[in-house]
Amino acid sequence: MTANNRSRNRALVDFTVLPLLFLTVSLLGGLRVGAEEHSFIFVAPPLVTLLLAVLLMLLLVRGRLIRFRQWVGSELPPLTNVAHIWMLLTLFFASAQAFNSVLPERGLLHWLFSFFFLWTLWNNQFASFDAHRLLRSLAILFGTAFVLKHMLLASLYSTEGGWLKRVAGSLLQGVSLGTLDAESFAPATGYISFFTLTLYVAGLILLAFAGKDETQIVVHPVTAEYRQLSVTDQLAVRAAILDDSPALMPEPEKLQAGHDD
Repeated sequence: MTANNRSRNRALVDFTVLPLLFLTVSLLGGLRVGAEEHSFIFVAPPLVTLLLAVLLMLLLVRGRLIRFRQWVGSELPPLTNVAHIWMLLTLFFASAQAFNSVLPERGLLHWLFSFFFLWTLWNNQFASFDAHRLLRSLAILFGTAFVLKHMLLASLYSTEGGWLKRVAGSLLQGVSLGTLDAESFAPATGYISFFTLTLYVAGLILLAFAGKDETQIVVHPVTAEYRQLSVTDQLAVRAAILDDSPALMPEPEKLQAGHDD
């Protein structure tokens, strides 16, 4: 009964909850609210966000939040493979739209933010981490970008800001010859972005907990301890298991003598 409930809950999360979460992120990531007419504006994801999404998907594979061998295979039913592929597609587009939500729309700031994301994700490709460390890193990454765009920059370029904000904006534009100019949106845009990033991080947390449950079910404790050993110790364990030399086996005479005693 417990195994059946676990499999049903897992299927519900994989085939319903996660795709809906990531689809919602994909729809809301490019949504903006105009500052003057308060109309909805949909911003298409720039090409750089697709590159960032590819790098992020590679990190999710390394952190074992994405498990291709368990999700897609010839031994699985066709509908299961299709459902998992659909979830991966929604995760990819949600990742691109999550970056789109915290990237400035144009100007030098757009490329500065893009370089910041590219540099961070590229360096993480060569770092060792687990799923929990990856989630903390992504939460800090998106949180920092959210604060910079929707709090600092939004207040700096807001038309309703005080004289200090307008003076600071004028100084920056004068020094940078207008390259730091950014579009102004209604404050509701920040709330939409916050809700979008929250849903995205929640989906990643669900992936992490699901992977932990699968690891606990499939992997034997001895196997888990073996994987934690260094490469040298793993080779020594393999050699000891495969070594069937007579020196390691008790001689029949000594074994019989032990029984007689």
